[in-house]
Amino acid sequence: MKNSINLIIADDHPIFRKGLVDLISSLPQFLISGEAEDGSAAMELIQKHNPAVAILDINMPGMNGFDIAKKAKALQLPVNIIFLTMYNEEELFNKAMDLGVKGYILKECAAKDILDCVQSVAEGKYYISPVISDYLVNRSSVLKINENEKSAIGKLTPMEKQILQLIAEDNTSKEIADKLFVSIRTVDNHRMNICNKLSLHGANALLKFALANKHLF
Repeated sequence: MKNSINLIIADDHPIFRKGLVDLISSLPQFLISGEAEDGSAAMELIQKHNPAVAILDINMPGMNGFDIAKKAKALQLPVNIIFLTMYNEEELFNKAMDLGVKGYILKECAAKDILDCVQSVAEGKYYISPVISDYLVNRSSVLKINENEKSAIGKLTPMEKQILQLIAEDNTSKEIADKLFVSIRTVDNHRMNICNKLSLHGANALLKFALANKHLF
């Protein structure tokens, strides 16, 4: 199909992988270029087919999902990576975000989330399983926020808090600009100011903060 989304799938559990392939193949806008049962084969498929999206199990023999994400980033490959995981752990999520992973879904939710995830990620957006997003919010709400963080959040303007909320809802800068009737440059300036006020560093630090603390703004 013309303009179809080209992707590869890698998971070392054949039954689970087949289920994903069957589900994704049922829609004409998706084109599966290859499957792999280990990380090394997945990396070869990415380099061979140059897919828009790679769906990867985090834990695979050969190379794990993190190894592939690191190599793809080092080689500057234009692939958008989705991680599949059985573990709802903040440390793994943060590590994935730091590597530029665009999609992060629990295997138990894959049948429900994967199609929306692939579509969003192919458009350059982030997609986090609602279960994981809710977990981060609940965990953050029971952790004590130090006085510096409280003070920094209090310094945010109403516009900055609104932008944080829209970031947490997976809106791009362009979408935020359209909703607030401002320019993309204005949104990007606000994002930079928010990062400065909250002492956030790293490409995905603002997204992680917005997801974990959306109950605060």
